[in-house]
Amino acid sequence: MKLRALILCFLFVPSVAFAASDDLIAAAKKEGNVVVYSITSRIANAAKSFEEKYGITVSAYNLKDFELIEKVSQEGKNNIYGADFIIAQDSGRVFGEIIKPGYGYSYVPEAMKDIIPKKYQEPLYFSFITKVFTYNSETFVFPPVNNVWELTEKKWAKKFWFKDPLKEGVNANFLTMVTSKGISDLLAVAYESHFGKKIVLTTPNAGYEWIKSIINNQLVMFTSDTKMAGALGEKGKNIGAVSLGTYSKLRARKKKNLALMPIMGMEPFAGFFYPSFLLIRDNAKNPNAAKLFIEYLLTTEGFKPWSGSLGTYSSNPNIKPYPGDNSLDIWSRILVLESPEFIFENRGEVEEFWNSLVY
Repeated sequence: MKLRALILCFLFVPSVAFAASDDLIAAAKKEGNVVVYSITSRIANAAKSFEEKYGITVSAYNLKDFELIEKVSQEGKNNIYGADFIIAQDSGRVFGEIIKPGYGYSYVPEAMKDIIPKKYQEPLYFSFITKVFTYNSETFVFPPVNNVWELTEKKWAKKFWFKDPLKEGVNANFLTMVTSKGISDLLAVAYESHFGKKIVLTTPNAGYEWIKSIINNQLVMFTSDTKMAGALGEKGKNIGAVSLGTYSKLRARKKKNLALMPIMGMEPFAGFFYPSFLLIRDNAKNPNAAKLFIEYLLTTEGFKPWSGSLGTYSSNPNIKPYPGDNSLDIWSRILVLESPEFIFENRGEVEEFWNSLVY
């Protein structure tokens, strides 16, 4: 009976076509325009489609994550109007410099409240990008490692590659998260599983210990995930390394003739994923147009500029991933997710620890 009920549940899941309310559409059209700051250039395509659908003029500005946060923070402090809503990433800074002082707030469309998981509603998550452990599938027939602690062993010296966390905030966020209690506890268990003995700490916890160990094992740092993927996947060079980089780079395997495969079974995590957020500015001049655009971005039609490639996922689980990719639900079970509050409170300490070992 349980199996039958489960089958019926899947058979009768409704396919919902989201439609904004007539009142919201009318109010948004009365405003007539909307301004958005975004960390993704794909907003231009979404803006064009939104304009065609609703006749509302969109002014979209593409900024780097740190530029966007600094701009909104300064505008907020001085009560300067710049944007009606933003698409921002680097969750610790977004929380501490935009959400906490009240410069941005979440708007969850009524129709989405039972669709988007509650954990992704406050703040409102828009999309996710994955970074995973990857290897050269020409050099190795099977994944060469299955536990993150293997990368701290001498045979893997200079063979673990990672983008410099001081050059990309989300990488620093990941390192911060591995020092959190939940992840550091998992690392302690993984250590014992691999080495057959309990970890002896010389640092506050197993997360710090892993960071220290990969640095001491001559971690190789790149300035770009694109360059790292290209170097790792090169054929005919017997590349015997493992990287932790953007999963979407695997889409270039055919075009660039790269031998790249993810390590999905890595313990205790296969990498990490990080979000972007949709936030309405506290002094928005066109709040209804902002709400309507946000509703649009959370639909299949609005998310189309992002769903057309590997490695990007909507917070709306009804929007399917790129064909052949895993669902966000699957990734969320094996990857480390950022906690905005924890990162805001602890990243500085982790960066100091990192710098004390690297420089």
